[in-house]
Amino acid sequence: MTQLPACPVCTSEFAYADRGQWVCPECGHEWPLDAATSASDEGDRTIKDANGNTLVDGDSVVVIKDLKVKGSSLVVKVGTKVRNIRLVEGDHDIDCKIEGIGAMKLKSEFVRKA
Repeated sequence: MTQLPACPVCTSEFAYADRGQWVCPECGHEWPLDAATSASDEGDRTIKDANGNTLVDGDSVVVIKDLKVKGSSLVVKVGTKVRNIRLVEGDHDIDCKIEGIGAMKLKSEFVRKA
């Protein structure tokens, strides 16, 4: 039987191939079938927090400014700790889940490494 790769984020052994990508059913992480391409892409981007510390997938961060949630009356308060972040491409470069609010995208300029 062919050995499937473990998820690089949560190390789950239940990853499966779907449309040219590996998908982890436990954490939802997706990465290309060609692992060499993924490794070179990871090395090219560096995302830094408000203090200039380099962030990586799985880090914990703390929000440094009250952030209004668009389309809602909720506010992410200063000092809210966010665990197990995922770095993504785009304007909002952090993908995470915040307790009491749910899935969010944050800008790295509004967080510091915990």
